[in-house]
Amino acid sequence: MENVDRAELAAVLRSARSRLTPADAGLPAGSRRQVPGLRREEVASLAGVSVDYIVRLEQGRGPKPSSQVLGALTRALRLPDADRDLVFRLAGSEPPQAGRIPMLIRPSVQRLLDRLTDLPVMVLSAKSDVLAWNPLSAALFGDFSAYPPAQRNVLWQRFLGTAPTRIVMSPDRAEDTAAACVGSLRATKADYPDDPDLTRLITELRTGSKHFDQLWRTGRSGSLNTLTKTIIHPDLGTLTLDCDTMLVPDSGQTILIYSAAPGTPTASALELLRVTGLESFTPTVE
Repeated sequence: MENVDRAELAAVLRSARSRLTPADAGLPAGSRRQVPGLRREEVASLAGVSVDYIVRLEQGRGPKPSSQVLGALTRALRLPDADRDLVFRLAGSEPPQAGRIPMLIRPSVQRLLDRLTDLPVMVLSAKSDVLAWNPLSAALFGDFSAYPPAQRNVLWQRFLGTAPTRIVMSPDRAEDTAAACVGSLRATKADYPDDPDLTRLITELRTGSKHFDQLWRTGRSGSLNTLTKTIIHPDLGTLTLDCDTMLVPDSGQTILIYSAAPGTPTASALELLRVTGLESFTPTVE
């Protein structure tokens, strides 16, 4: 039995969408908005689902949403924990429980993301899901919303993704970074041993990638450190960026901030990228 209260779920989702302003979601306000709140297509883009799917949910139709889709929707709608849990229960699913990796970013972190408009910034979960990003980050790396929510993960893309990467490294550095990524995920597993989504991710990575499985079998822990990254952008060519990491306390989440020294060609390229914005390039995540 699904136990989905479709009518109430539809009402809650419509109400949440009407309360959220474009500024709240880090989107440009635009013009000619005849009704308050976000448009359905904006919510669909933020959540990584189709507009038709949003329409069916808000009309009380369609299949039972999966936990992954519910998580993506509640993050897109910036719902606080209590409202998020309500959406999960109305959809016939258990809300995220204690001991599970936090997947909802704090309003204060979102405000920080919205204010840092001149640098590429993204927020990762403890298991490297890309939870949020600003427009300049999307312009630099590609449109993260083009990926299904389950594939919007740095490690999934690194070991199982098929899109060409924009980040280039020497073979030795690439191997060291891969080992650090796997070690970081092992440390996360120790912190969240009962998180089912983390268990599924590790199983999928070990099954689908011999390289990941080999690194996992070494049994080593690790952490991701500040790096200088070389990025090949389709329009702007080679960019060299510093990547600094800020830890969000009590969440396991990290904020990645990319920057370049003033007066360098990369700093000038970032200024140009901020003007040109997101183009229709193949999205890549690293």
